[in-house]
Amino acid sequence: MQGAGVKPAPTPMTKYQEIPGGVVAPAGFLAGACACGIKQGGYDLALLLSNRPARAVALFTTNQIVAAPVRLSRETVKKGPIRAVVVNGGNANACTGAQGYLNAMAMAEATARELGLSPSEVLVASTGIIGQPLPMDKVLAGIREAGKKMSRDPEHGRSFTRAIMTTDTSPKELALKIDAGGRTITLGGAAKGAGMIAPNMATMLAFITTDATLTKRQLKACLQKAVNHSFNQITIDGHMSTNDTVILMANGASGGPCLRGRDLTAFQEALGHLCQVLARAIVKDGEGATKFVRVLVKGARKEKEAGVIARAIANSPLVKTAINGEDPNWGRIISAAGATGITLDEKRLRLYIGESLIFEGGVPVAGPAQELKNIMQGKELDLRLELGLGRSEAEVWTCDLSEKYVTINARYHT
Repeated sequence: MQGAGVKPAPTPMTKYQEIPGGVVAPAGFLAGACACGIKQGGYDLALLLSNRPARAVALFTTNQIVAAPVRLSRETVKKGPIRAVVVNGGNANACTGAQGYLNAMAMAEATARELGLSPSEVLVASTGIIGQPLPMDKVLAGIREAGKKMSRDPEHGRSFTRAIMTTDTSPKELALKIDAGGRTITLGGAAKGAGMIAPNMATMLAFITTDATLTKRQLKACLQKAVNHSFNQITIDGHMSTNDTVILMANGASGGPCLRGRDLTAFQEALGHLCQVLARAIVKDGEGATKFVRVLVKGARKEKEAGVIARAIANSPLVKTAINGEDPNWGRIISAAGATGITLDEKRLRLYIGESLIFEGGVPVAGPAQELKNIMQGKELDLRLELGLGRSEAEVWTCDLSEKYVTINARYHT
């Protein structure tokens, strides 16, 4: 996925009504989930179905090493309407050779048989341990079980979300209703991700449904813009995965012609809001995270350069551990920016933590100590670095780095 150095999204004008249901909130979508033993404890396989053909688009990891379901779904989504998605947790089906691809195909075929579809109408996604073959006896049994539980009940949307969790500590879902051209349009989304998170995208899966009517070209443009201002702005540990996938399905069940003009703008704003909420939830649920951090770099010559600097700060272990220790260590932030290789003028730099100016003109600025202490103790923190070189800017969302992150990943084995 592309989208480096994106600007903060504009303030939305669309009125949203949050409703329950997640991915099954839009008309015509059903979900089913079960625990089939791929991972220990809880749901680990889920199906998502549109009861009518849906236009679908997807964005995938830009890692050169990609999982089998990514390779399969990349091709499937190009071919035509999509009716269903099958997703498993606990096993990434990555680095599993030719058999891994055959297993991904078998998942699509089994889902098609269970739901009365063609395999070409089924997308596949997986998440979990890399390098281990899928336990296909459990997977196929799970598909049969989940297929018998398909429903629009909001609890089925929540079960779908639980099934895709790995090291997540809480489910991440949202559904919105908006008015567009006299029609009520609904969007629903579910996401997973807590570690191995870095732009572009992350070790994350996201599934978005809508009953709006849009062309495939409109869907592609809307999804790319929304992801650029959400999932492409997040980082927890700077590590890109093999399985990252965002899928958007639109089945047109709300009726009417394809959205145009203001109605399309309203949909875009709602989609952007949904993706931002899910992306922020991923960062807040970062492995061992205690603080949500916004890194804003302003006054750059180019947007791309602002993005590189923002990411360098957001990914710096020294910056992240200082934030965890509630230490306003401005030297680590400034040095992370200077190490990017992008030409800077030290005397033009201005660094703020919250609204407290702490570095200007090449030297630290003494400010109210208690005010800065209060800022550092907050659960959300803003870092703003002004370069004084131009008008471009970029924003990245990250979290602190704690001892718990090390513990979680030291114990997470292949």
